[in-house]
Amino acid sequence: MKPSSITQLRGDGIRLAADIWEPSGPPTGTALLLHGGGQTRHSWQRTGARLAEHGWRALTIDARGHGDSEWPDDADYSNGAHARDLRQIVDDLGEPPVLIGASMGGLASLHAAGHAPSIARALVLVDITPTAEPEGIAKITGFMRDGLTGFDSLQDALDAVVAYNPHRSRPPRIEGLRKNLRERDGRWYWHWDPRMLAPRDHMERTAAEREERAREAARAVRVPTLLIRGKQSDVVSDEGARELLELIPGARYIDVTGAGHMVSGDDNDVLSSGLIEFLDDLVSTESR
Repeated sequence: MKPSSITQLRGDGIRLAADIWEPSGPPTGTALLLHGGGQTRHSWQRTGARLAEHGWRALTIDARGHGDSEWPDDADYSNGAHARDLRQIVDDLGEPPVLIGASMGGLASLHAAGHAPSIARALVLVDITPTAEPEGIAKITGFMRDGLTGFDSLQDALDAVVAYNPHRSRPPRIEGLRKNLRERDGRWYWHWDPRMLAPRDHMERTAAEREERAREAARAVRVPTLLIRGKQSDVVSDEGARELLELIPGARYIDVTGAGHMVSGDDNDVLSSGLIEFLDDLVSTESR
């Protein structure tokens, strides 16, 4: 299934690319799907199609500096900047959507919902909590840095992805990687701004500072919330999940057995089923 249309959205001073997945009838509501660092909107393709089949209007969005979205002149890739983009998108939508974010996209959603409680109809965090495991974050950052010099071929890029996540049940396909890579001068490069990895004055200086700001945001969340965690995640621990559930009383929790940090790629069927069940309960509760 292909998206109904491709569009440009207004972020905070930049343009963001998005695919729109329209249901066949009047939509139950709108969901915004936000990917993780170094990914693109295409990582949410299957979920966007599944939500549309279930009656939701889904927008899968390239974050600033990723995919077909613009790169900000100031290279601001802080959680606050991503959250400001979300606030602008929601203002233009004219309705509070369900925010569904993985990793970086989840933190942006958490900050947006925490600092502007009316921005979201509900919040779904995919394998991200305020407290992240340092080893898992270092592994992600290392993978991104290793790819800065590019690859001789798409096969080399595929080999790097498989080596990064050897236990993934569904290895990516070379043709799918074309959406996340661009060829320049005979080499293939990930399609995101390398300045994301450079220290910046606007970025939080320590992990402790980032985590405390995320905890503050979580304490202020007032909408129905779901945490979906990969059982084999090296980024979100059992303790991190428990902390999130304490910070947001009433939040629901799904552990996806066999999935790691990249839950949408490792087991998209389980993720989508749990997500749709949560959305069905949301609509049922609102109608009472």
